[in-house]
Amino acid sequence: MPPDLRIRPADRSDAPAVLALMDGAIRWMNARGNTEQWGTVPLSERPEGPARIERYTTEQTPYLAELAGVPVGALVLHTGPSPDLPVPPAGEPERYVRLLVTDRDHAGLGIGAALLAHAAEETRRAGIRLLRVDCWAGADGALVAYYQRNGFTPTTAFRAGPEGAWPGRLLERRLTP
Repeated sequence: MPPDLRIRPADRSDAPAVLALMDGAIRWMNARGNTEQWGTVPLSERPEGPARIERYTTEQTPYLAELAGVPVGALVLHTGPSPDLPVPPAGEPERYVRLLVTDRDHAGLGIGAALLAHAAEETRRAGIRLLRVDCWAGADGALVAYYQRNGFTPTTAFRAGPEGAWPGRLLERRLTP
């Protein structure tokens, strides 16, 4: 992790930066042949895209990672999964990673790992012991492996989207007090 990385609470004024991070991630994935995870249309050009990010920054708990004041990553926590996913309820209080995105121009610096560590700390601080996340489980499973390297254990596989075309994986991380 870069020593000058700063993670701070985000708000509505940060929605354009989060949207730009999402658009950059979609472009990066598409350039590498991944058109299934988040599609091919930038989030900023989708009818629901800007409103979705606005909700993330107003109705959930968003954080922004910055290097020298420049946004390089975003994390959104919530009290549970998105209602449009076929994810089983936790059965206990939890924090749920609704969004994790980093600027691919800064790949390899540990920004995503730092944001996930921040999520774990915020979850502990709230007195909650369960942190969950879902992710794209397609292609070679690299994203599932990434979360495993960051302390998460795969639990439930699921399929979402139209006709169950999107392969997903639920992962969890148990936290000590």
